[in-house]
Amino acid sequence: MTQLLEFFSREMEQLGAGRRDFLEIGRRAGHFPSAIARGGPGGEREISVWCSNDYLGMGQAPFVLDAVKDAVDRFGAGSGGSRNISGTNRYHVLLERELADLHGKESALLFSTGYTANDGALSILAGRAGDTIVFSDEKNHASLIDGIRHSRAEKRIFRHNDTAHLTELLAAADPAKSKLIVFESVYSMDGDIAPLAEIARIAKEFGATTYVDEVHAIGMYGPRGAGIAAREGLADEFTVVMGTLAKAFGTIGGYVAGPAPLIEAVRAYSRSFIFTTSLPPAIAAGALAAVRHLIGSEVERTRLRDNAQLLHRLLDERAIPYISPMSHIVSVFIGDERLCRQASALLLQRYGIYVQPIDAPSVPAGAAILRVAPSATHDTTDVEKFATAIDDVWRELEIPRASR
Repeated sequence: MTQLLEFFSREMEQLGAGRRDFLEIGRRAGHFPSAIARGGPGGEREISVWCSNDYLGMGQAPFVLDAVKDAVDRFGAGSGGSRNISGTNRYHVLLERELADLHGKESALLFSTGYTANDGALSILAGRAGDTIVFSDEKNHASLIDGIRHSRAEKRIFRHNDTAHLTELLAAADPAKSKLIVFESVYSMDGDIAPLAEIARIAKEFGATTYVDEVHAIGMYGPRGAGIAAREGLADEFTVVMGTLAKAFGTIGGYVAGPAPLIEAVRAYSRSFIFTTSLPPAIAAGALAAVRHLIGSEVERTRLRDNAQLLHRLLDERAIPYISPMSHIVSVFIGDERLCRQASALLLQRYGIYVQPIDAPSVPAGAAILRVAPSATHDTTDVEKFATAIDDVWRELEIPRASR
C-alpha cells in the first residue's frame, strides 16, 4: 500500500458515520415529485422527493423533453468539442441571446455548470486587472469562494448580509484600487435574501462593480423570472448577474450576463470556459425551451410561492424551527448532525419522504439542517402530509421545537 493510499484509507475509516451516502433516485418524468428509490433500507420503493433543485418541474416538462429529443435527433448526443474548437452550436448562441435579454444585459456566456461559471468568471473579473479588492459575503457559495481564490485578488469578507460591515471595509480600502462586491440574492442553505437595495446604494457610493449570484432566484422571482434584483426593480443597478440552468430551468449549465467588455474578457481568458467541452446542444435546446416558457408563464412561480407559504405556516403552527421565511428554500433547523440523519432516515423509511440531511462543510459544524424544497410539482395535500410527517418525527426523536 502506498503512503497516499494508506493516508486516505485511514482518513475514510476515521470519518465513520460522517461519510456521505447517496440514495439512488429514479425521477418519474410526468409524475415528479414521485420517484423510485433504490438501495438503503426496504430496497426499491416509491418515494416523494422534497430536496430537489428542479423547483419548477422544468426537468420533466413535455415541451422541454420534446426540445431535447428533437435536438438529439438533429445534432447527436454531444457538442464535439470546446466552444473554441467545433463546439459552438446554434442553440448555444440562441440561449446566450435569450439570457442576456432576460436580464437586460448586453451579453451572456454559457458554461458547462454553474460552479464553473462562478469559478471561471470571477477568476478573470477579480484577477485580470491586478489591482482589485473583492468584498465577499461570508456565506457565499463554494464556487464563488473558489473563483475569488483563483483570481489571487485581495479579498475582504463581510459578515453575512451586514451592509454596515461592508461599508466599513470599503471605507478602509485603498481608494485607488478597483472594488468588486460579490454576493448571492437567495442563499442556498439558509434561504434568506440579501439586502439588494442597500448593497446597490453602497456600491454606487464607493464606485464598486457588483457580481450577484441569482442561482436560486432565476426563473422563480421577478418579472419574467429574471430574479430578485428584477423583482425589486434593481436589475440595472448590478453589473454582472450569474445564473444557472440546473435549478428553475431543469437542465444543467451556468452563465454570466453583463456589459459586453466584461463578458468578452471572460470568454477570452477564462480557463474553465476555454478548456472544456461545451454543453450538449440538446441540453441547450431544452434550457432554451424552459427559459422561453417561464418568461411568459406565472403558473409555476405562483404554485411554488403558494406551496412555500403554506409550508411556512404549517411549520409555524407545529413549532418546527426553520431558518428563514424569505424564500422557497425551507431550511428546517436541527443542529445536531446525528439527530438530523435520524430524522431524515425516519422520514424516508416510515413516510416515503426523501429530504437529504445537510451538515458540515455545507453548513457550519453543529448547524445541521433538513434543506426542504417544496416545488411547483407538489400539491396542497403533499405539503400537508409533509408537515404532519415531520411533526411526528420531531415528537418521536424529541427534537427541540421553536419557541412560540
